[in-house]
Amino acid sequence: MPEKQTIERARRDKREGKAPTTQAGEFVREEIEHIRKGKHGARSAAQAIAIGLSKARRAGVDLPPPAKGEAPEKTRRSAQHALEAGEKPHAKVSPKRSRAITTALKREGTAAASTPALARQAKSAAKERTATERSAAARKAVRTKGPAERSAAAEKAARTRARNKAGA
Repeated sequence: MPEKQTIERARRDKREGKAPTTQAGEFVREEIEHIRKGKHGARSAAQAIAIGLSKARRAGVDLPPPAKGEAPEKTRRSAQHALEAGEKPHAKVSPKRSRAITTALKREGTAAASTPALARQAKSAAKERTATERSAAARKAVRTKGPAERSAAAEKAARTRARNKAGA
């Protein structure tokens, strides 16, 4: 069950006209925090992200399942099921199944939410996209930022460029 603050942050993102992926990001952030605090673990950063996305779909975020060929059929079915569950949010949850999932996750480690693990995941995900796609995503993100956020993003980009230039 997502925390109230997470749901509220996702709703605020929706009101601001941000993309479903941005809204879902709040749930992913919550999941990473849970793993870091030791509430449960995950096998990999990808699994932690997948759990967050599933929570988002179940909470009513209109995030479509991955397209055919983008992910395994099992993953697509699971995402579709979570999306349908989000359309009827007060459906009864099986306590036995819920407990089984929590118990299984408690057996996993917390390294999946470490900074290096998340950095590796981000890098491998970015590698699958072309430079044009990455650039288009950045331009789209700029449109939903206010002046202060744009300025902060520009400063961060400058720091990243300087750091990469020093390392090269």
